[in-house]
Amino acid sequence: MWPRVSSGEFARGKGSGNRRAFRRLVRSGDPPGLLAYAGRDAVGWCALGPREAYRRIENSRTLARVDGQRVWSVICFFVARPYRKRGMTVRLLREAVRYARKRGARILEGYPVEPRSGKTADAFAWTGLAAAFRAAGFVEVARRSPTRPIMRTYLAPARGGRPRGRTGTAAPRARPKQAQAREGRAAPRRRPGQAAVRAAPTHG
Repeated sequence: MWPRVSSGEFARGKGSGNRRAFRRLVRSGDPPGLLAYAGRDAVGWCALGPREAYRRIENSRTLARVDGQRVWSVICFFVARPYRKRGMTVRLLREAVRYARKRGARILEGYPVEPRSGKTADAFAWTGLAAAFRAAGFVEVARRSPTRPIMRTYLAPARGGRPRGRTGTAAPRARPKQAQAREGRAAPRRRPGQAAVRAAPTHG
């Protein structure tokens, strides 16, 4: 809930209050993100939605809007430790492109970290790393902080071809071999170590 509410609201709901608020959001019927599954186990998470849903981003000077265009934002990630450094964030981003385009978005925007040393602790990389966004076809459109670029991919209509970046270079396919988007359905069986990506359930 942190990106969606003010500091005061988050503090007042700390713990169970914020968990209840997120459950209500999930049960509202509008998936707040994508889950990656390995078999029946959730091993990754990517939150995305219209930028205006994320109050902290809207109020940020560093991440202020680049222009007046309507955008969707991919705001945070979590990957289980055994699946880190295996391309899971890139796969989640490619599925986020597919999902946002299906929902009518024309621009998908992210706010990754680009550490000066080239490395950062996992705890500080929850918005993703710039290298993963580039690998998924995003391009930098603004940078107001040395380590916080704003990156975008420009989406073709759902029936009008693959997403394209600002430079006009086609982004990588949004449906990689071992990843598949499923909204509210059970994930298909996979061999150990493989993962499928589907929309977060809207119940439970």
